[in-house]
Amino acid sequence: MNFFRGVMGGQAAGPQPSGAETIQKLCDRVASSTLLEDRRDAVRALKSLSKKYRMEVGTQAMDHLINILQTDRSDSEILGYALDTLYNIICNDEEEEQDESEDENAQKQADDLGAQFTDKFIQDPEHITLLLTLLEEFDFHVRWPGVKLLTALLKNQGVQVQGIILVSPMGVSRLMDLLADSREVIRNDGLLLLQQLTKGNAAIQKIVAFENAFERLLDIITEEGSSDGGIVVEDCLLLLLNLLKNNSSNQNFFKEGSYIQRMKPWFEVGDDNAGWSAQKVTNLHLMLQLVRVMVSPVNSPGATASCQKSMYQCDLLQQLCTILMATGVPADILTETINTVSEVIRGSQVNQDYFASVNAPSNPPRPAIVVLLMSMVNERQPFVLRCAVLYCFQCFLYKNQKGQGEIVATLLPSTIDANSISAGQLLCGGLFSADSLSNWCAAVALAHALQDNLTQKEQLLRVQLATSLGKPPVSLLQQCTNILSQGDKIVRQGSKVQTRVGLLMLLCTWISNCPIAVTHFLHNQENVPFLTAQISENLGEDERLVQGLCALLLGICIYYNDNSLENYTKEKLKQLIEKRIGKENFVEKLGFITKHELYSRAAQKPQPVFPSPEQMLFDHEFTKLVKELEGVITKAVHKSTEEEKKEEEVKKTLEQHDNIVTQYKELIREQDAQIQELKEQVASMTSQNEQMQTTVTQQLSQIQQHKDQYNILKLKLGKENQSQSSSQGDGSQMNGLQTEELSQLREEVEELRKQHSLLQTQLGDKDALINTLKSGASQTADGPAGGSDNTELLQELEALRNQVQSQSTEITQLKTERQDLLRKAEAGSSDTAVPTSDGSLDGAKMAELEGRLTAQTSETQRLEEEVKRLSESRAELEQQLASSTSTVAILQTEKTKLQTEVQESKKEQDDLLMLLADQDQKIHNLKQRLKDLGETVEDEDDLDARDQTDDDDEEDEDED
Repeated sequence: MNFFRGVMGGQAAGPQPSGAETIQKLCDRVASSTLLEDRRDAVRALKSLSKKYRMEVGTQAMDHLINILQTDRSDSEILGYALDTLYNIICNDEEEEQDESEDENAQKQADDLGAQFTDKFIQDPEHITLLLTLLEEFDFHVRWPGVKLLTALLKNQGVQVQGIILVSPMGVSRLMDLLADSREVIRNDGLLLLQQLTKGNAAIQKIVAFENAFERLLDIITEEGSSDGGIVVEDCLLLLLNLLKNNSSNQNFFKEGSYIQRMKPWFEVGDDNAGWSAQKVTNLHLMLQLVRVMVSPVNSPGATASCQKSMYQCDLLQQLCTILMATGVPADILTETINTVSEVIRGSQVNQDYFASVNAPSNPPRPAIVVLLMSMVNERQPFVLRCAVLYCFQCFLYKNQKGQGEIVATLLPSTIDANSISAGQLLCGGLFSADSLSNWCAAVALAHALQDNLTQKEQLLRVQLATSLGKPPVSLLQQCTNILSQGDKIVRQGSKVQTRVGLLMLLCTWISNCPIAVTHFLHNQENVPFLTAQISENLGEDERLVQGLCALLLGICIYYNDNSLENYTKEKLKQLIEKRIGKENFVEKLGFITKHELYSRAAQKPQPVFPSPEQMLFDHEFTKLVKELEGVITKAVHKSTEEEKKEEEVKKTLEQHDNIVTQYKELIREQDAQIQELKEQVASMTSQNEQMQTTVTQQLSQIQQHKDQYNILKLKLGKENQSQSSSQGDGSQMNGLQTEELSQLREEVEELRKQHSLLQTQLGDKDALINTLKSGASQTADGPAGGSDNTELLQELEALRNQVQSQSTEITQLKTERQDLLRKAEAGSSDTAVPTSDGSLDGAKMAELEGRLTAQTSETQRLEEEVKRLSESRAELEQQLASSTSTVAILQTEKTKLQTEVQESKKEQDDLLMLLADQDQKIHNLKQRLKDLGETVEDEDDLDARDQTDDDDEEDEDED
């Protein structure tokens, strides 16, 4: 009791133990006590000492506390004390950070102490797994300290703890369950835990996202009041930023899940925007950052374009433009909104066109671009706001040739409206104002209106400026060079490095890849001497950048020179550099640009972000131009005339080749179009051809019908003419007709003879085959069934034979009749060949000859039909014979099967008889043994006699 009284603050007699001794005794108590209450009291005491004696408790008690977590899982109170104690020794308390008595070294030692204890705790990964298991406990006194402890571990050694949780089964899922806890304290601390867990680990970010984190977080934001919510909304937004920033997979999942549409209500602001709370400003700032993460220029172009399209379709861009034009919006929110709108429209033609149509709610209405440019060239506006407006203007013109043309058109004489302020007027005003920052911003903005647009570079050469009353107007190009070269008041105003750098960047962008602009620039006799003088001088450190830009401008004049000015051809400019500056010195001065410390910073990202106005020197797009031109200008300066001529020839050849290729491409396109037209024509002609073929077929059938009708009519007319002609002519014609028909009859008779002989040969072959089948059938007819089938077959074959013989007899009779007819025909022909004395024949004889000829013709037709019928009969006989042959083969197969079955049956019967004989023998032996043993055994004969007696008795009873 004295021990606990000392620990808990009571007075005890004797000297008081030190803190280390007390902690040691408590640790022994935790390790050795068997009662749970004693261990609980000891752990409670350690918790109360853990803040004051952090080192001692952490060194001596950590292992005992971890052991408590492993063994005393059933008692939530002791688990809570142990987790709180571990949290106190591992966490670097914020109160200690703010304690004035602690200096920096002491705070650093405290941080190191937390890291040391964290390393000791995570040496065994099972400790983290144990902690994740404890988080499943619903008890508040266990779950809340566990969440805080795991958060502290992640703060001290985030990478190591993330690795352990990542490989732990269901580790991330257990932590995601904290968001569904109904107790807000645990849910809010769970948000802080997930923030630490998802920092810089893409794998965990993906797992958290696919655990439905987006849905849960957006629901919490909506429940808490969106932008009007408290610190919980801020925590949710920070977690969303962790999940989406530089994680293309989660960004795509966020877009595909239609979560972009759920962001639109966040930006609904009312007309009264006065008195925004600091928390609302913070929330809305994070919401705008979340939109920018989805459309950041560092993302892949395809993903960015898809998100930009979604934001336009769900009216999110329109809502942002409403905030942009609203009144009373805080400056930092307005700045971030401008940056957000900039990246939403960057490179998206649809979004850029919409932004160009937005008007500010002023009287008269002005385009939003004009209102923003007014802020950019106003030196009273905050620096970050002016940078944001410049970025917005750059994004509006990025890959937007239509927008570039509209901006340049406001500078042309034909489109200037004196009653309204245009974008071009604001840019010119900023370009020649007394504020160097306005000069630089206007020069860079105008350069973006010319970026990669040769047409607008040439159009801008038409711009004329009125410098003062009574003097003729000068071109914009001339005025820019005058500011650089003249020694009047304008130079003193623009002598600042920032102004000259901006003008030189504008001139370099303007004349690059534009030979006409180069000619205009060289046409001013003062420009080249000014540039050579600037490059050749040995100026201070601040002027080196100006020298490098002058060298770049002079190099562009060489590289894009078309030699249209005799005094300033490529060769003469190179000779001038060699004499006045020196080639090596020129290249060295040209290298001053890329060696400048601000050059690399501007080259990293498109957004112009500068710590102070003085460091605003380079533009991102201009760094790309320098990188592209530095090497080619160096080569151009060092090249000789011969090499240039060769290059010119090569260029001409390439141009010719390109022209030829272009011509061929156009020819191929024309041929493709022609081929397509021809294919369509072929298809139409094919269909027409099919229709015409059908028509021709129909017409041919009709023509054939008409021909048949014509032949019939011709025959009729021929017969009538024959009857009307003279008898002499008829006689001579009839004689000729009979002679021709007789020759045809002879040929037909000869053919019939050949057919008869062929049929006789075939009949002989069939007879031989039938005899063979008979002999085979007689041999196979063994069984009764087989005999009857064979008899039927033989009868059928005999009938076929008789039929063939009868047909042969008929053929013989026909042959005899044919010979008689032939003899008669020959006799008739000899009679008709004898000339008569009076030169005329008797009409009766002629009629007789005609009748005989008609009879012969009909007889010939009948014989032909008979021969045809005989041929068909022969084919039928051959089919019957083939079927008979197959029947015989089938019968023979059946006979073989039956013989095999009979043999098998006989064998089975023999086997059964053998078995029965063996059984009879055994029965006989058994009966004999029974008899020998004195048993009465009845024989089968006795049994048969008894059965017979019983049957007789039954018959008698039936009779009675």
